Amino acid sequence: MIKQAIIPVAGFGTRLLPISRALPKELLPIGPKPTLQWIAEEIASVGIDSICLVTSAAKANIDQLFRTDALLEQTLRTQNKTELLNSLWTHGPFAKTKILTATQDQQLGLGHAILCGQDLMQREPFVVALGDCLMGPVGQSQMTKRLTDVFLSHKADAVIAFERVPPEAVSRYGIADPFEQGSVFQLRDLIEKPKPENAPSNLAIAARYVLSYDIFAELQSIEPGQGGEIQLTDALRKMILAGAKVFGVQMNSGETRIDVGNYTGFAQAFIEYALANDKNLRAMAQVILNEQKQ
Repeated sequence: MIKQAIIPVAGFGTRLLPISRALPKELLPIGPKPTLQWIAEEIASVGIDSICLVTSAAKANIDQLFRTDALLEQTLRTQNKTELLNSLWTHGPFAKTKILTATQDQQLGLGHAILCGQDLMQREPFVVALGDCLMGPVGQSQMTKRLTDVFLSHKADAVIAFERVPPEAVSRYGIADPFEQGSVFQLRDLIEKPKPENAPSNLAIAARYVLSYDIFAELQSIEPGQGGEIQLTDALRKMILAGAKVFGVQMNSGETRIDVGNYTGFAQAFIEYALANDKNLRAMAQVILNEQKQ
């Protein structure tokens, strides 16, 4: 079983300015919980018992979400607000999950963020979940479990989540070059942001990975790319071309990825997650829709 994970959360959140100046995007409310709590619950649900948040000096207190607040919790107990008490991470099903923090001093790419967490990782495989992407259905995503299952059953060096995107969108993503079709496939190559006419598929990397500890050596060995950034895709591509067993897992019908790092995605996620968790809000939304039809 894979027991550890990294969630990179150091980004500036520039696509959400000025909102992200007031609150880190990872702590924005998505329905009844912050984004980061949804993601931590998703990956903890597969047996992860240690999560490393790779953060920045400006977000030094981002792990407060996972800390005990004795005064708050005692107040909730005294007032018999059991439902609110149980909504806190420290009283939820994953309260025993260890939350660690590492600091990324410079924004030098996803690969660099992962390297910043190396000292807190055991020499074992680990999950990476991007801190601004939610996987659906709401609160029920099986993507991380599917990735870990494939990693173990295929004795893989890495496993990556993929989603199908419109052909005109492939130039915005790392794109799979698979050996074969199917929900699980081995990768021949990864192509970073190809032109649509040159893309080997329309399968785009989708915010979740399982990586062997060997990825750290690859990240340390690659040359920085544009802007001096160290990119995870470059390290994975190097592994693939050297003969490593890297697999992709395609999102199933009904599975979704929402990028909450931009306003449209944030608004979409808030609406979907709020409606899924509040029957009164669903009824209110239905009244509004009926009124608009009249």
